[in-house]
Amino acid sequence: QVQLKESGGGLVQPGGSLRLSCVASGFSLGYFAIGWFRQAPGKEREGVSSISTQTGHTYYAESVKGRFTISRDNAKNAVYLEMSNLKPEDTAKYYCAVRRPDGTGWLDSEVYTRWGQGTQVTVSA
Repeated sequence: QVQLKESGGGLVQPGGSLRLSCVASGFSLGYFAIGWFRQAPGKEREGVSSISTQTGHTYYAESVKGRFTISRDNAKNAVYLEMSNLKPEDTAKYYCAVRRPDGTGWLDSEVYTRWGQGTQVTVSA
């Protein structure tokens, strides 16, 4: 079964940290660029970060630059999102997805497919 599965979400206080994992099954994640997205209630899905395949080049939304770090471990068929200095506005459900090879944007959800079920991140005191 071809799928992505996110984990690592939870409840954290402002200023805290979390590490999200995105693990692939049924296919080799190393051949694809992977993106992380988030969606808060009543808001549109937002691109957070993405990582390319060969060079491992990374992309970040302005709102998370300097706080979030994306990485990949192809041997473990996984991509991670390290989140630090979390803020209440980071509260959302976080998803990972596979970027289509013919896509033109790196944080545009329209060029991503094979979405996981998501993991909830709540930042609250």
